[in-house]
Amino acid sequence: MDHDHALQDLCMPGGICYGCGPSNADGIQIKSYWDAGGKCVIATVDPDRKYTSWPGLVYGGFLAMLVDCHSNWTVMAYHYRAEGRAPGSLPKIGCVTGQLSIRYLKPTPMGVPLHLSAWVEGDVARKSRVICEIRAGDELTAVGDSIFFRVDTGALADQAHKRAPQEGHRA
Repeated sequence: MDHDHALQDLCMPGGICYGCGPSNADGIQIKSYWDAGGKCVIATVDPDRKYTSWPGLVYGGFLAMLVDCHSNWTVMAYHYRAEGRAPGSLPKIGCVTGQLSIRYLKPTPMGVPLHLSAWVEGDVARKSRVICEIRAGDELTAVGDSIFFRVDTGALADQAHKRAPQEGHRA
């Protein structure tokens, strides 16, 4: 396992997702890594003040975005590992959010680094469940419990835009 390079940089260096795309200069650019023990995927984010909701508190929608992006990278990392492949090796693995759920347990303060820790709960399959915890310092403030589907992202884009499948995309 590569503990020195973010999954986003290994798998999709040209990614443009607002939350986790390394190539989105206006985005958050979340960086997700396997933890040292290889049990979960971790990230640390220090929210900019523009993501404030109530004075001194992080906006809940920002926390949901963190859970969504980090959980997606978690499930993709688990798929690569289940197949005995390095992250980013071909054919690339893509997953999308099927259900995003977050419980806000306590207010999340601004000015404190947020630590995300996520893992696949149960089997790694076409449909996988991911649990993602957010801690402000040592305080657990939110928990995501979401479902992700493994997909051919090119074929998914073709379907969304109602166009014929491109060469190399499964129908």
